[in-house]
Formats: sequence, structure tokens, C-alpha cells
Amino acid sequence: MKKPSKNDTRVQLAVIGAPQGLRGEVRVKTFTGDPLAIGDYGPLSTEDGRTLTVLNVRPAKNVVVARFAEVGDRTAAEALNGTALFVERTALPADLEEDEFYHADLIGLSVIDGEGERVGRVQALHDFGGGDIMEVALAVGGMAMVPFTQAAVPQVRVSEGLVEIDRVAAGLVDDEDADDLDDADGLDDAGGPDNPDMPGDGDAP
Repeated sequence: MKKPSKNDTRVQLAVIGAPQGLRGEVRVKTFTGDPLAIGDYGPLSTEDGRTLTVLNVRPAKNVVVARFAEVGDRTAAEALNGTALFVERTALPADLEEDEFYHADLIGLSVIDGEGERVGRVQALHDFGGGDIMEVALAVGGMAMVPFTQAAVPQVRVSEGLVEIDRVAAGLVDDEDADDLDDADGLDDAGGPDNPDMPGDGDAP
């Protein structure tokens, strides 16, 4: 998923896919809770500033098929393939639940691990088709792509400006370091005690 520029106040609602038919309709992957609500927030804009107005939208398996007022034929529809669609942040509902947020709200937040150690800062969020990916600018330098899952990102605290990750689930700990962490918890690979001298069920006390 592309993101607008740093000072942009827009939120990405969808991305246009392949044309559908000959009259200018396109397949659209939406990021709204209700895919059919893509036209509920007014005209949409592209990354380069063009405006697209939703005339109608209908469901189609894992996407929706939309028709825009500004797109009249298949040729124009083909030119939009891969185009991200945005809406102004102010056009979206502001009364979110405590654990709800917009992806745009995460850009720039500090990323910490479970111990409170700083990992970096959220650079962007992407959707490459296999689930959301959080791009993190690491404090030690470089970038990391973290799966935006409950396991890898257990907490998002927008009000505190923080995103908490699990370094292991996020793929930021190599196998050797992960083994060291397992050894440190005093358990073997099966979850039992590491100490071989501890008496078992059949041993005398």
C-alpha cells in the first residue's frame, strides 16, 4: 500500500485493479470496514492529485467493481490499474473505539519492543496482497518489514505515540538469538526444565 507524502493529511481507502468490462468499470481492493462504503466519504483523489467520483459500486468476490464519473471506457480504466485512492482524514468518522485506528495514524509513531526498548519508527504500511506489512525505520539503521499481525504487533497505543512489537514474531531476532532467549527461560524445547538432574516421576526423592 502506497502512502501519501509526510505532510499529507489523506488516508488511503483503496487501490484500483484491472478493468471490468468495456464501459470503464474497474476492480477495486478496498481498505474500508465495509467494502461497499468506498463512495460514502465524497470524491477520492489519486497520489498525483486527480479526482475520481464513485458513481456506483457492487461486490465481486474478494473485491468490488466500481464505476467512476471520470472514467468512460476500458482504455481509461486500464490506465488506472495500480492507482491508490485517498480521502481526506477529516472526511472519516472521528468517533473510533479505543482499540481502533486508521493506518495513516501510525505513520511516524515510535516502535518499541516488549521490554520498552526503542526499535525504530513506523515509516509506512503496505498491502502486497498477503496481509498488511509495517515498514519500520530501525534505530540502528536500515529498514525492516514487519507483518502487521497480532503476534508481531501485539499493541498499538496511538494516544501514547507507540507501537509495540514482538521482536521474534516480527522477524527481528535471528534463529541463534531466539535459541538464546529460549535457553534463558529455563525450559527445554519441549517446555520442560533444562536441568537433567531434577527427579522425574519414576525417581526416588
